[in-house]
Amino acid sequence: MEKFGIGQPVRRFEDARLLKGAGRFIHDAAAPGQAHLVLLRSPHAHARILAVDHAAAAAVPGVLGIFDVQDLLRDGIGAPRVTLQRKRPDGTPMYWRAHEGLARGTVRHVGDPILAIVAETLAQAQDAADLIAIDYEPLPASDPVWPECPDDVCNVHEIGDRAATDAAFARAARVVRRRYVVSRVHAQFMEPRGALGEFDAASGRYTLHVDVQYPHRVRDLLAREILKVPADRVRVVARDVGGAFGAKGWAHPEHRLVLWLARKVGRPVKWTCERSEALLADEHGRDCATDAELALDAHGRFLALRVQNTNDLGAYVSTDRQLLPTFSNLGSLVGMYAFGAAHVRVLGKFSHRSPIAPYRGAGRPEAIYALERLIDDAARELGMDRVALRRRNLVPSSAMPYKTALTFTYDCGSFEEVMDGALSLGAWEGFEARRAQARQRGRLRGIGLANAIERAGAPPGNEYAQVRIDAAGRPTLLMGSKSQGQGHETAFRQVAHERLGIAPDEFDYLDGDTDAVAQGTGTYGSRSAALAGSALALAAERIIERGKPVAARLLEASEADLGFVRGRYTIAGTDRSVSLKEVAVAAGGLDEHATFAPAAETFPNGCHVCEVEVDAETGAVELAAYSVVDDVGTVINPLLVTGQVHGGIVQGLGQILMEQVIYDPESGQLLTASFMDYAMPRAADICPLAVEEHPVPTVLNPLGVKGVGEAGAVGALAAAMNAIIDALAPSGVRALDMPATPERIWRALRAAKA
Repeated sequence: MEKFGIGQPVRRFEDARLLKGAGRFIHDAAAPGQAHLVLLRSPHAHARILAVDHAAAAAVPGVLGIFDVQDLLRDGIGAPRVTLQRKRPDGTPMYWRAHEGLARGTVRHVGDPILAIVAETLAQAQDAADLIAIDYEPLPASDPVWPECPDDVCNVHEIGDRAATDAAFARAARVVRRRYVVSRVHAQFMEPRGALGEFDAASGRYTLHVDVQYPHRVRDLLAREILKVPADRVRVVARDVGGAFGAKGWAHPEHRLVLWLARKVGRPVKWTCERSEALLADEHGRDCATDAELALDAHGRFLALRVQNTNDLGAYVSTDRQLLPTFSNLGSLVGMYAFGAAHVRVLGKFSHRSPIAPYRGAGRPEAIYALERLIDDAARELGMDRVALRRRNLVPSSAMPYKTALTFTYDCGSFEEVMDGALSLGAWEGFEARRAQARQRGRLRGIGLANAIERAGAPPGNEYAQVRIDAAGRPTLLMGSKSQGQGHETAFRQVAHERLGIAPDEFDYLDGDTDAVAQGTGTYGSRSAALAGSALALAAERIIERGKPVAARLLEASEADLGFVRGRYTIAGTDRSVSLKEVAVAAGGLDEHATFAPAAETFPNGCHVCEVEVDAETGAVELAAYSVVDDVGTVINPLLVTGQVHGGIVQGLGQILMEQVIYDPESGQLLTASFMDYAMPRAADICPLAVEEHPVPTVLNPLGVKGVGEAGAVGALAAAMNAIIDALAPSGVRALDMPATPERIWRALRAAKA
C-alpha cells in the first residue's frame, strides 16, 4: 500500500505504451473504406464570396464531392448556440453569431472554412482544392465583423461593488494606474486536431473518433444542436490525446462536417489537420488588455481594485466556450489579498481573427498577471519593498474561510507560509549580491515574484466514476474525466489501490468512449483529481459495501463483525479473511458507480520566484533560476504534480519570452502561421525548475485535493515579467509588454537611455 498509494511518486503506467509507439491517437484512427476531407480556407481576413468555380476540381479522379454551406443547410445540419445571458452597453441583448460549419457569403477571418472537398485519398482532395477558383471582393479588415453590430461590441459584463469601490478610491491616499496587455497565443499541442466520422445507415447511428476533452458533452451537443437526433444515436470515442490545454474542448466545425459528410457520401470521412493549417483552423487563447487601478491607504494597505478588461473574441461566438475566458475567473483579480472593495468591467469585442477559447488557465493567468504586475509597480511608485507590500495585504490563515471582494470564498490556505517558502527556495535574501556580480559581468539581473491563486473544480457540474470487478476477478476503472496526457491512468489507479487494496497494474482503465462510460463532464479547470478522484473514492466504498454480504457468507460471519483492510475482508480478532477479488468471483462480479458534485470550488495557490539575466547589448533574456511552492491540497502523486507544474511554467514562460499570434493590423493577415514565425520554448531556453509543495488539504471533497493542472501557468507570466522589469528598472525601463523579445527589450533600453 505504501508503495503505490496516495502520496507516492509512482511512475506513469501509460508511459510504457506511449513511449513504445503503441498509443492510439486520432491520427492513428482509420476505418475501412474511409474517404478524406480537405477544407478550403479563406486567404482573406474579410471578403465577400462573389463566385465559386469548382468544375475542374470535381473532375479530379477520386473526388466524391465538393460541398458548401448551402448543402449543410439543406440537409438540416444545425449550429451551436450561446446560452449565457449577457447585455451590450446600451442594455440590448448580447450580439453573437455561431459558426455554421462553412462560411456563408462572407469570410470573416483568415482560415475561415469555405468548401469541403471529399476524395478517396488525401492527396486527391488536396489536388482538387488547389484547382478551385473563388472570386472574392476583399473588404477592409477594419470594417465591423457583423454589419448588424457596427461597434463590434458583443457584450459587457460586470462584477463587484462599483459604489463601494468608487468610495474607496475617493478616500485613498495613493492611486496607482497601469495598462497591461496579455498577448494572443496558440496551444501548439504535440498532435494537431483531427476527426473521423462514421454513419451506419441501418441503425441511423453516428460515431465520431476525435481528440477532445469532453466526449460526453461533444456527443450531447452534436445530437441536440447539430444532428438533431437522440443522444443514443451518437457515439464519441476519444483515445489518446496529444495535448489539449483547453483548445480541444468541443463544438469545433470539423466534428459536424465529418459526420454529415459520412452520411452524405456513404462512407467514413476523416479530417487530419496539417501543422501548417493548425493556426488557421484552431481557436486561440488569451488576448486581453487590462486597465487596472489600485487604491492604497497611507500605510500601504489595499483599499480597492478597479479593472476594465477588453477581450478580443475573434470573429465568431459559437457557444459559451468563447466567453468563458473573459468572465469565469475574474475573481482571481484580487488574488491572495484582502481588498475592501473591487469592481471589474469586461468588454468583449469582435475582430477579424480566429475565435478565442479557453487556454490553460482560462482567465486566471491574465488576472494574476495584471494584479501582480500592478503590485510591483505600486511598490516602485511608493518606494516600498515588494515583499513587504504583499505581506501587509495577504489574507491570513486565521481569516479562513474568507469571502473576497470579487465573488470567491477561500475555504483554506496558508498564503504567507507559501510565500515565505518560495522566497527561501528562490534564495531571495541573497539576490542583491547576485545582481552585483552580474553587473560586473556587464549583465542586468532581476528577480520577480507572483502570488498566484486560482479557482478549480467549480460547480455546477459533477464527475463520474465506475468500478467493475468481473466474475473472473478482473478489475476495471471507467472514468468520466478524459486524459490528454496529465497522468490520469496512474493517479486514479493510485486512488483505487488506496481504497480497494488491488495492485494498480491489475486495473484495466477506460475513458473517452461514450458507449462504454455512462456519463462524464470532462477535463478542464484543474477539476479531474478533485471531482473524478472523489467520485472514484465513493464508488470504491460502494464496492466494498456491496461485497460485504458475500464476504460474510464466505467467512460464515456477521456483516457487523467484518472489517476491510488492504483489499481483504477480515473478522476482528481472528486471522480469517477473504480478498475482494475472491468475493467478486463468488458474487458473479461487483459493479458500482458514483458521481461527485462539489458544493463549492477549491483554491489551489502558490508563490513563484523567477530570476533572469538580460544582455544589455542584445536584449536577450536568460532564465537564471525558477522556484515555486504550491498548495494543491492533498498530493496524490508528487511526480505528476511536479510534471504538471513544470509544464504550466514552461507555457507561461513561452508566452512571456517569445510566443505570440500576430495579425497585420491593416490587412488582417496572419503573420505567425508556422514555427518559422511563431516561436516556441525549447529545453535550452528554460532553466532548472525547483518545485516544492505546502499542502493544506481542503474539506470540500473526500480526497482533500485542490487541483494542479493550471497552477504553473497561472503564476509564471507575472513572475517572469516582474523579474525582467526588475532587471531593466535600474536602466530606466518601467514598462514592457509581452512577449519580452530581445528586440523589444533592446528598444526599451535604448529609449530609456535616450
